[in-house]
Amino acid sequence: MAELKFDNVVKKYGKTQVVHGIDLDIRDKEFLVLVGPSGCGKSTLLRMVAGLEEISGGTISINGKVVNEIAPKDRGLAMVFQNYALYPHMNVFDNMSFGLKLSKTPKEEIRRRVEEVAAILGLEEFLVRKPHELSGGQRQRVAMGRAMVRKPSIFLFDEPLSNLDAKLRIQMRAEIKMLHQRVDSTIIYVTHDQVEAMTLADRIVVLRDGVIEQVGTPLELFSNPANTFVAGFIGTPPMNLVPGRIGKNNGNDFVIFEGGLEIPVPEKENKTLNEGQEVVFGLRAEEITPVAQAGTGLPGAWQFEGKVMVSEPLGHETHLHMDISGTTLLCKSEGKQTFEPDQELTLGMNLKEMHLFDAGTTNQIY
Repeated sequence: MAELKFDNVVKKYGKTQVVHGIDLDIRDKEFLVLVGPSGCGKSTLLRMVAGLEEISGGTISINGKVVNEIAPKDRGLAMVFQNYALYPHMNVFDNMSFGLKLSKTPKEEIRRRVEEVAAILGLEEFLVRKPHELSGGQRQRVAMGRAMVRKPSIFLFDEPLSNLDAKLRIQMRAEIKMLHQRVDSTIIYVTHDQVEAMTLADRIVVLRDGVIEQVGTPLELFSNPANTFVAGFIGTPPMNLVPGRIGKNNGNDFVIFEGGLEIPVPEKENKTLNEGQEVVFGLRAEEITPVAQAGTGLPGAWQFEGKVMVSEPLGHETHLHMDISGTTLLCKSEGKQTFEPDQELTLGMNLKEMHLFDAGTTNQIY
């Protein structure tokens, strides 16, 4: 069992505060991902959990015990770093067993644990090799194996895949997910890559400037972002976010854009929008599609004409940057199709998935 709690955790470097009163409960056996842009404080939080950074204020507790003053080696944690941190003069077996030797684990127990973990990670044939004889993915597995043999209560991953190529990142994501299913431990994982966050996490914590913007499951953050930052950060491609203002006609609400485009706002319980109110309109690209393909028969769908500005073919789908009455929106077309610049298309917009954010606070209001 490994539950972890942040209670008003603060981090300062001199007079500069980089983490601002973090409150967060991490459940036993949860895969929690800390995500955000560079400099948001996610790695600093992880290093405070590990004991590699001092805590300037607040407390961090593991299973109800405050660990602020406990040495890193006594916290029952294991950390996997971005740069692998393998000893170049040691072979794979010695790298994986080094921590166990320091803790004076019996030799037979060390061999049993290393061989067991090597079998899980597919490293059996590499145990006598040195790090320079391994690929990047194999080195990352060794770093993971070194953590696994210690049987920690909590695994800490600090951007472990950022040095790998795109294909290998996909493979390693699957292996880390399977690792969590096998070891049944709590994992805290730091990344700036929202695709990693979406595919790996039970819950995601979105950070910006040392403050939590939103916590939730991947689908909660994707479908119901708390503000424009989360809406733009989570999802590939990012959500369309376009400034506009509320207009009213015969009791119906519209979003009016600078170029003159007007999009109706569907009725919704507890909806309160004021005429002239400045908003940011949000809608994901997959909700705007050519009428021949898509959910334009859905309740709330709305059709309009647009002109292709840029086409980005991806094989299974094409992203279209469309000019709609002077407003640029990113749309998505399924399947293998070819589009030409200035080609006119009739598009369907699923208004049921529309979001509106207050232009001042950036918080979601609809």
